[in-house]
Amino acid sequence: MKNAFGSSPIIAGGSGLQRYMMSVYNKMFMALGLTGIVSLVCASNPDVLQFMAGGFSFILMLVMLGIVFYLSAGIRNMDVDRANALFWIYSALVGASISPIFAVYTGESIATSFFTAAVFFGGMSLYGYTTKKDLTGMGSFMIVGLFAIIITSIVNLFLKSSALQMGLSALSIVVFCGLTAYDIQKIRSFYARSADEETLKKVAVLGALNLYLDFINIFLNLLRLLGKRR
Repeated sequence: MKNAFGSSPIIAGGSGLQRYMMSVYNKMFMALGLTGIVSLVCASNPDVLQFMAGGFSFILMLVMLGIVFYLSAGIRNMDVDRANALFWIYSALVGASISPIFAVYTGESIATSFFTAAVFFGGMSLYGYTTKKDLTGMGSFMIVGLFAIIITSIVNLFLKSSALQMGLSALSIVVFCGLTAYDIQKIRSFYARSADEETLKKVAVLGALNLYLDFINIFLNLLRLLGKRR
């Protein structure tokens, strides 16, 4: 899921850019808040947790993947309200899908992983926003690394190697930190290429989704790597 509106990075500035970037970050942070609320609500209900631990989690994962691909591929042709609705639905579904972490990991581990992820995300966001270096090459390399992680993870479903899973978690943190910087630069460049307000609003939704995915993956992999189990 990359760049539905162009690819070459362009550096732009001004108060309009700042408002645009704030709208992207606000959407991302609200989505994280929605994910957290839904996750806590689901975690407080043992029946829901048991349901999520069963085969429904796989179905939910397929639904979420479908939303991401549909939103990414169809963003040009859908209106802003639909794009926003799909984004909020996706965020809520992620909250339900990750709710079992509250039964697996201690609250302290979850909080520590979240704030550590926030530090990593914030640092890479700042770098991606301020650097004059074109991060397209790095982004492409990270995307290749992401596909390698996905393929290896599927293989490890059969191998069930805990050492390999730890290594994949560490590598995933590096990949999604790199993608954070790349995505920030790409989102910033979209502003200069968006011809109208409607397109800019849709770009903001897609940008928020990219950053949301980066943060969630950094957080979950930190939790797998460093989290203390109950």
